Amino acid sequence: MDKEMNYGSDYKFIPATSIGSGIGIAVLPDLFCHTVQIVNFCLVGNPNTADFVLVDAGMPESANEIMSVTEERFGANSRPKAIILTHGHFDHVGGLIELVKHWNVPVYAHQMEMPFLTGQKSYPEPDPTVEGGMVAKMSPAFPNEPIDLGNNVQVLPSDGTVPHMPGFKWIHTPGHAPGHISLFREKDRALIAGDAFVTVKQEYLYKVFTQEQEISGPPRYLTTDWEAAKESVIKLNKLKPAVAVTGHGLPMSGELLATSLEKLVNEFDQVAVPDYGKYVNKNRH
Repeated sequence: MDKEMNYGSDYKFIPATSIGSGIGIAVLPDLFCHTVQIVNFCLVGNPNTADFVLVDAGMPESANEIMSVTEERFGANSRPKAIILTHGHFDHVGGLIELVKHWNVPVYAHQMEMPFLTGQKSYPEPDPTVEGGMVAKMSPAFPNEPIDLGNNVQVLPSDGTVPHMPGFKWIHTPGHAPGHISLFREKDRALIAGDAFVTVKQEYLYKVFTQEQEISGPPRYLTTDWEAAKESVIKLNKLKPAVAVTGHGLPMSGELLATSLEKLVNEFDQVAVPDYGKYVNKNRH
């Protein structure tokens, strides 16, 4: 018998929201993005088929909303072939255990996220002292203990392919989390960036609430390796994505995406890296 899956003991509903909460956007015919409170999940696959996957699993206590959005798009009793995680932070695995139990589908993540998904290791504590606004100050309330999926989580194939996502490759984009990945499809240059970069300044309550669009580095209060985070953004910019869905904020495309991403790369140390915080290298120039 499978060992019982469980969330960390600090797992709880977080009362944060945005005007985008509950809204879904068909970014491409087979790429649908939906906002749960302040975070996005994606359904990837053509709505006329039963062949689709879920990317990320929302905020704590969001499983019912994710199920209903899935059934609305793919039909009653529909279930994805798999759940792919960009990383294991609480706001990307919030409904995961209920979804796995309900759908009985495998979960895939990067090898380096495994300790955080099998109950072995907590993420570093969020940093409330980091330069930023109210969301950063609230961050000690965010769960950081690991979820334990037992043997329901598998390592992504080492060749870069993504199960049940033909045409997509996973790319290791660490910094925000050690095993953070982004997903990229060459044929239409579609990017699911996770939190490698986001399109809202996630530290600021007003901007999160209004979803004011501007490309930003990964959320500061949970990012622990800024050197790696910068390299990841450089790597994604080189792909020249035509459209990007990020973990927080609205999807972005075309010229706005290209110029904003280029600007983020060029000014990363000034605009993304906080001026102070416990994970900021004091010797940076």
